[in-house]
Amino acid sequence: MKLPCLIPLLALAMALAPQHAVTMDLPATRAAIETHLAQPRFGAARWGIAVVSLDSGRTLYAHDADKLFQPASTAKLYTAALVLNGLDAGYRIPTRVLGAAPGRRGRVQGPLVLYGMGDPSLGADPSTADWADALAGQLVARGVRRVHGDLVADSSYFAGPAIGDGWEASDLLAGFAAPASALSVYKNQWRLTVTPAAHAGEPAQLALDPPAAATSLDGRLLTAPAGTPEDINLYRAPGSTLLHAFGSIPVQSPPRSFRLAMADPARVAGQLLLQALERHGIKLDGELRVLRWPQQDGLLRAGSTVLAQVQSPTLAKLLSEGLKRSQNLYLQNLLQLAGTRAHAAATDDPLAPEGFLSSADWGIHALRRLLDRIGIPPSASLIGEGTGLSRRDLTTPNALVRLLAFLANGPAGARLRAMLPLAGVDGTLRSRMRGTPAAGNVHAKTGSMSYVNCLAGYVTSAAGEHLAFAILLNGYEPPEAMPASADVDAIAILLAELDEKTL
Repeated sequence: MKLPCLIPLLALAMALAPQHAVTMDLPATRAAIETHLAQPRFGAARWGIAVVSLDSGRTLYAHDADKLFQPASTAKLYTAALVLNGLDAGYRIPTRVLGAAPGRRGRVQGPLVLYGMGDPSLGADPSTADWADALAGQLVARGVRRVHGDLVADSSYFAGPAIGDGWEASDLLAGFAAPASALSVYKNQWRLTVTPAAHAGEPAQLALDPPAAATSLDGRLLTAPAGTPEDINLYRAPGSTLLHAFGSIPVQSPPRSFRLAMADPARVAGQLLLQALERHGIKLDGELRVLRWPQQDGLLRAGSTVLAQVQSPTLAKLLSEGLKRSQNLYLQNLLQLAGTRAHAAATDDPLAPEGFLSSADWGIHALRRLLDRIGIPPSASLIGEGTGLSRRDLTTPNALVRLLAFLANGPAGARLRAMLPLAGVDGTLRSRMRGTPAAGNVHAKTGSMSYVNCLAGYVTSAAGEHLAFAILLNGYEPPEAMPASADVDAIAILLAELDEKTL
């Protein structure tokens, strides 16, 4: 039934096959790309492409390379450049428990403060999987037995809203749009599993993982007769912690799971530590409180000591994980971490911006200064957050390629290449371009959202020439069974097949 939808791709492959059999020199490669772009199904879409030789600096191909396009997650390359050129790749982000030193009989006078400093991987990385028990165990080892005060989950290290500039309200329930937070846990996501009841007409079972997801649930999902269409609907109003689940799931159908964004990650982290304190026999006289920007309470930390601490993996590992898996939280938190450093460094800078800037805005300010050094003008790179999730992010293909060339020629060039997904091998390119010359060759950042599909990175041609490329496809809805990623990949494969050195 779906074979007719595959005809254009098959026709293109047949049209290119004679060229591949003879030669794929630069004129043939350019002609093959132009043939691909000229297909009628792209008539209303926009392609932006730039290909540059890293060996000679020569531009090998360009198509609307100075026009602005939505980059989706290829915008993460800008955040990566900022991290690699402004932060210590070996730094580990601490998450601390602060408080007064325990006195007689292990009593702490005043609150304990669970202080987050930006680790996006707390509880998600194997090194911190048991973070709450590790902190509680350290408190016991310090002699803490009772706390005469509250437990305060403090996420105020980052200043500014928890969502990136330009993130869409319709995305905010999804796990990929989890709020950024200085006190994050489990990637600020939780899983809702819907299981049908044994009989039609009965309520479906709803399970939360972790149970401490700090979400109220309005469950009105029913079990429908076998063979009826599934109709699961989830809704949470922006700013609310109440999740509405309604509709139906057919009887005897397998459970369905959904990755959703936590409404209040700091509270979840506080609840998990509270449970760990109880498991370790530490009594708390007070209650759990949450401190969030713009709330500030310097007195909470004044005179306190670090009673316990866990550390994240290195920034290099966090960045690699964020690029390989296109993890939005990791990149947004790293942008804000860079922003806090830029803000601190700007104390005596007469050219520093005046007035309030969020941590993310300070990160973008630092990025802008880096791009000025590289020679990328502000008009060519309109990036306002760290992930590419915002449709207000814009870049030209030439700007992306210039960024890639700068990174490739810098001290972190080899490190960045290893952090990017590798075609046919790992990350978001694991299942793409297999069985082609691009497999095991193309190191590139993917980017996709509705009507947008992009790829930007590095490839070595069949002639051994090192290339940087940016391929941005905007305003395109592919026919059924023809993923837009395959259309973008087709151009990367052509670059891998180029068998002429252009030096």
